[in-house]
Amino acid sequence: MKGIVLAGGSGTRLYPCTLGICKQLLPIYDKPMIYYPISVLMLSKIREVLIISTPKDIARFKEIFGKGDFLGMKIDYLIQENPDGLAQGLVLAKDFISNDNIALILGDNIFYGQGFSDILENAKNDVKNGYASIFSYHVKDPERFGVVEMDKNGNVLSLEEKPKKPKSNYAATGLYFYDNEAIYIAKNIKPSQRGELEITDVNIEYLRLNRLKSQILGRGFAWIDTGTHDSLIEASSFVQTIELRQGYKIACLEEIAYNNGWINNEVLSQRAKLLSKSSYGIYLNRLLNQGK
Repeated sequence: MKGIVLAGGSGTRLYPCTLGICKQLLPIYDKPMIYYPISVLMLSKIREVLIISTPKDIARFKEIFGKGDFLGMKIDYLIQENPDGLAQGLVLAKDFISNDNIALILGDNIFYGQGFSDILENAKNDVKNGYASIFSYHVKDPERFGVVEMDKNGNVLSLEEKPKKPKSNYAATGLYFYDNEAIYIAKNIKPSQRGELEITDVNIEYLRLNRLKSQILGRGFAWIDTGTHDSLIEASSFVQTIELRQGYKIACLEEIAYNNGWINNEVLSQRAKLLSKSSYGIYLNRLLNQGK
């Protein structure tokens, strides 16, 4: 399975903060926003990742991640010239995806919760059996979201975008697992009224084929879509609280790579040295000492 991070868009809801920088590079407490979605792919044991972004921003991601060697990964980059919809990312990435299955995540979504790796593994297994998976989160105001109705086995019964009378309290998050057929489906959907290829239409096609499952993120999970100024503060406060109280870092990419066996002590030591003046670097050095 290969991973795609959608890190484009103009970020107009975050103006003026995003007039000179894309939102996925804004800080969420102690690390760039894009660290969080990449950490989800890494927890899914995905080592080949494509970052899709705008012509002016792609170089900044390359500066941060390079080829991904320091994470034991292979990171590629692709320019999306115009923001023509999330599903367009599947079409643009067809050569990168080749014959593999796909995990697609939005670059401004943050997930956190115990047992997340097991849920991601369940989704990967469902994809191997021909099902697409969306990830659903219980919200108090479902009319603001894409709403997922499902049966007790996680099979999706309906999807509705911002319904006036929601059929459930479960919102569809910005994380999707697909088999290779998603490329064909994305190519053949029609642009919406706003002229975009909508990811919801891809999901609806899987639903029509009775091949759409929902992985439920239950109590104890956190999902934050960091698309507004308030949600940026909320996300940073949440991450700060967890990290200061527990002593663990959320979305520490080097730690995940180290635990996955993708990098060794030498590589981790180099990263700790590079970042040594920050709390992040001190944390990496502590991991190194614990490993020894």
